[in-house]
Amino acid sequence: MRFFNTAGPVRSEDHYCLPPLTRWDLEEILLLIDQKKYFVLHAPRQTGKTTCLLALMDKVNQQGKYRCLYVNVEGGQSARENVRRGMQAILSEMASMARDFLGEGFVEDIWPEILKKNGAHAALNEILTRWTQVSPKPLVLLIDEIDSLIGDTLIAVLRQLRAGYFKRPASFPQSILLCGVRDVRDYRIHSEKERTIITGGSAFNVKAESLRLGDFSHTEVETLLNQHTEETGQVFEKAARFLVWELTHGQPWLVNALAYEVCFKMKANRDRTETITAEMVVQAKEQLILRRETHIDQLVDKLSEERVRQVIEPILAGMDDPNRIATDDVQYVRDLGLIQTDEGQLNIANQIYQEIIPRELTFSTQLTITHQPAWYIQTDGRLDIDKLLSAFQQFFREHSESWIQRFDYKEAGPQLLMQAFLQRIVNSGGRVEREYGLGRRRTDLLVIWPYPGGVQKSVIELKIRYGAFEKTLEEGLSQTRAYMDSCDTEEGHLVIFDRDADKAWAEKVFRRSASHQGTAITVWGM
Repeated sequence: MRFFNTAGPVRSEDHYCLPPLTRWDLEEILLLIDQKKYFVLHAPRQTGKTTCLLALMDKVNQQGKYRCLYVNVEGGQSARENVRRGMQAILSEMASMARDFLGEGFVEDIWPEILKKNGAHAALNEILTRWTQVSPKPLVLLIDEIDSLIGDTLIAVLRQLRAGYFKRPASFPQSILLCGVRDVRDYRIHSEKERTIITGGSAFNVKAESLRLGDFSHTEVETLLNQHTEETGQVFEKAARFLVWELTHGQPWLVNALAYEVCFKMKANRDRTETITAEMVVQAKEQLILRRETHIDQLVDKLSEERVRQVIEPILAGMDDPNRIATDDVQYVRDLGLIQTDEGQLNIANQIYQEIIPRELTFSTQLTITHQPAWYIQTDGRLDIDKLLSAFQQFFREHSESWIQRFDYKEAGPQLLMQAFLQRIVNSGGRVEREYGLGRRRTDLLVIWPYPGGVQKSVIELKIRYGAFEKTLEEGLSQTRAYMDSCDTEEGHLVIFDRDADKAWAEKVFRRSASHQGTAITVWGM
């Protein structure tokens, strides 16, 4: 039985998959090769880059005009700044791939001697020159994981490829494709020898195009899920199929991981007569987040980068000031796959990332909050939201200054602290869904709490006070009422944070009852 793949290149005989060459403009890529162009393909991790490159190598070689070789250079990463060791790993891998996929040993025969004679800063250029000169057809080179190389090793590779550019196609590859997470322009290379930061654009200024491998479309997600149904007979109900799309927005690893979790990891669902429901997909999503899979760990690691913080923090805080964010940083974070810019609006890329980011930013905070879930569960099993918010109000008054200072994302500190407190309590049996984005001037939280009598849904709207209180209150009540309506609940709370450091807590802290269009809403000041 095939399955949904979450690790390594896709193999059609083992995995449900989309035809790799349909995921990009193949005609455009073949044209770039014909025109002797050097170009870049970039996409976030685990989106299918390697699978597509391997398929491209097979396609080009089958056409017979060129000899095409794929080589992964990440083996040179462990050499760090030792260029000789890094180049040795790269050339050894190139020789191995040429032997296995092209059936020739020319590179394998010459690389050790040339590395010894020419040195690490010229060996790659010389080997590609000699290999091209003896090749019966022009060479095409697909270099994967190029941005995994570090410092001087990366500079050495880029500059040798650039130096040989004018010799193509008779004495250097006809076309070279560089593939990585980032576009080459975003490389910030710290060179030990040159004691300066070198940009990828300056080290490889012969790039003609930058192509991006996108996420799955809604139709492609449906196609992938249909393959499982066709092979096993197991049905996804309509709401479950749509939820897979809504949670992932087509991010390839998330789509496959969610589908694998619900169809293979959840043992009851290995019985293929079981219909996959939306609630099962929600459970699968929670398990993925709690296990902190490698993909999620890689995402969280990026949050510590200053360029990433500059973009993500205003989104978390709902700021309405796009001039604060540098265009280059927006493009960089988009290339990492953390955000999307559909319809000209900056948002977190998908709902799963939208949950992961605040949860991971406050993970240690959740562990150090001493409040226990049992304190807030009523005798009928419902969550006492009034008691919980009252406790947070006191907690915020006593600890907010010191706790928020611990956050790297201080501008979003009040919202993050509130979410950490909620997550600490709700983890024991419910979940928190979040909506936020640049320019929204609010954070929408929906607490979902199953109990013996049903499912309790409580809206908590977070706002920062800007200007007159009455205006913030009026806007907040309208937003809270609208969110309550969309969530189909009658329980709503509006939390207004006043960040005026000169104002006494007695003025900022309050609880009052209000209403909007006949709907009761509790307002909390902090």
